[in-house]
Amino acid sequence: MAPTFSFSAFLRSGHTPTLFAAFFYLTFSFVIWVLNGAMAPFISEQFQLTPAQKGTLLSIPIIAGAIMRFPLGLLAQYVGRKTATLVELALITLTMAFGYFFVHSYDDMLKMALLLGVAGASFGVAMSLGSGWYPPQYKGLAMGLVGAGNAGTALAALLAPPLAQTYGWQTVYGFAALASFVPMAVVAFMAKEPPDRDTHANMKEHLACLLEKDGWVFSLIYVVTFGGFIGLATFLPTYYHDQFGVSKVQAGQLTMLAALMGAVVRVFGGWISDHWGGVNTLSVVLVVVAIALVGVGSVGHSVVLTTLLLIVCFAALGAGNGALFQLVPLRWPMSTAVAGSMIGEIGALGGGTVPALMGQVKQHTGSFFIGFVVMAVFSVAMLVLMRVMQVRWTRTWAEKGGRARVGGAAPAATAPSRARAAAR
Repeated sequence: MAPTFSFSAFLRSGHTPTLFAAFFYLTFSFVIWVLNGAMAPFISEQFQLTPAQKGTLLSIPIIAGAIMRFPLGLLAQYVGRKTATLVELALITLTMAFGYFFVHSYDDMLKMALLLGVAGASFGVAMSLGSGWYPPQYKGLAMGLVGAGNAGTALAALLAPPLAQTYGWQTVYGFAALASFVPMAVVAFMAKEPPDRDTHANMKEHLACLLEKDGWVFSLIYVVTFGGFIGLATFLPTYYHDQFGVSKVQAGQLTMLAALMGAVVRVFGGWISDHWGGVNTLSVVLVVVAIALVGVGSVGHSVVLTTLLLIVCFAALGAGNGALFQLVPLRWPMSTAVAGSMIGEIGALGGGTVPALMGQVKQHTGSFFIGFVVMAVFSVAMLVLMRVMQVRWTRTWAEKGGRARVGGAAPAATAPSRARAAAR
């Protein structure tokens, strides 16, 4: 039976200022990462883009962010998560300056999209920085609270379109460059490196999760939950504007409703997974996501029904993100930052295919329906795969349903030997 939860005990068990700094850093990074998506109707209008070009432009930041995640996570294991965070924020400032001063054509926009990927590299490091102070039974909630920084996608959708309409979309990059000094100050003065900094696995152990079935299963599930979240959040302003003919600002506001729900529910996903189990939570999530996506594709005539279904879908995706990252530190307790970055990398790569898929489907069929169905089918496939794998998981490193093993129930094996046992 799961122990009684106490939020005050949770706060006492870790370092609250670091948790807040990690959340704030991640929120700002997400604002930057999806900035092109939030302003896509403005950019598309200026450069007269085709649906396929829009999809490509929106996919590049997601894919670039995915590729940059693993190196940043690896660096953080050696120089510290706080230092890696400050370095990345400095790079974000330079990227925003490039966007403000040097973007004048579609080719320049592609370069800018690539540079925006630096903001997407933040996820694994932020999660490890914020949760590194907390014991296993609270890591799901800690990661859920940090992961609520996904709300940056909602903030970008809400704030960027009216700013772009008033001052010009390129000026928004300048505002973002100036704003980047705020999270720098928050991290510099509030964050404290977690006590597990000196607990390093060697390089072989760092890379071990890349060679194990569990690493790839987690990554593919994360393609659905996080990839679906970031891919749809980036694509929705374009979808609302093109599908329903709403204004650019209204498209951002409607996107904000769904994205904010996903960010908020992520906290609940981490919390409920600590008590009910990450596997149990993900089982429900994957079913809800599949049903909601088919529904969205089927009601393309109604902006109200579409928005309601997207809110349900994003709530499930947010809960799924929290649930999966409740499981990661249980499976890789000695290399959570690197494992999380690798899983985040594959998940975000999958998310990068969403805008490109939708753009191609729209250009070749005249409808977005098939794109939503493809995503729903993949969600069901991941549900089947997880249910097959979870039998072994609960024999080796987790309690029934995916809860943490605490106290005497914890296995005596070290992390490397546990990984080898789980791989057999």
